[in-house]
Amino acid sequence: MRQFYTYIVASKSRCLYIGVTNDLERRMFQHITGESIHTARYRINRLVYYEVFAEPMAAINREKRLKLLLREHKVALIERENPAWDDLAEGWFNAL
Repeated sequence: MRQFYTYIVASKSRCLYIGVTNDLERRMFQHITGESIHTARYRINRLVYYEVFAEPMAAINREKRLKLLLREHKVALIERENPAWDDLAEGWFNAL
């Protein structure tokens, strides 16, 4: 069964980027290696939150709703699930 992800990546200074993908590992590799121009410019490359969906439209709709939230609500969502803002993708690409 295919999965879809809505995710939030952050910089060390906590600039946020919200996205959707069907391959979270590949997408994080792009953020970490600078293939994603916007996130590379601001060094937004730490996975701090994600949700899994069975349907692509559910993931896309969630992404849209998250983007409409005030920053304080996005931060509260992250801190509820990941209070230390740990990089959830740490160790995925040990060779980097």
